[in-house]
Amino acid sequence: MGEQRLSTKFPPEVLDAYADSGVDLSALFSAGSLGSRMGLTVLEASAERVVGTLPVEGNTQPYGLLHGGASAVLAETLGSVGAMLHGGPEKIAVGVDLNCTHHRSARSGQVTGVATPLHRGRSTACYEVAITDEAGKRVCTARLTCALRPAKAA
Repeated sequence: MGEQRLSTKFPPEVLDAYADSGVDLSALFSAGSLGSRMGLTVLEASAERVVGTLPVEGNTQPYGLLHGGASAVLAETLGSVGAMLHGGPEKIAVGVDLNCTHHRSARSGQVTGVATPLHRGRSTACYEVAITDEAGKRVCTARLTCALRPAKAA
């Protein structure tokens, strides 16, 4: 697996941890098929910080505003990626609680989410996700808690 093929920027320690696992990092630490349909992109990923973007267009509710569920998808994706990277190759992260507070609307452009850890333990990880519009104004604040479970052997 060559570092140049990865669309998400991973720190060297993540690349080293997964080097012999046979895992496609970009696929594992991505938004999956739902995120792909929504245009979600994970730009950088580490256990300390995960950054991603989502276009407003195509992800709106009937009033033309960014759908709150779209913000939730962005938040859950970024927080889950952080939790998976914290857990490492021997664990999987499963979301158990997500809450989102919507502060303002977005009608166009894209939003950016930044997930940072609030707690990283042996069995749970909790991330805060700040979602902002192109002007840097906060659109949504979310908190995701993930259970860290043992990964099953392939």
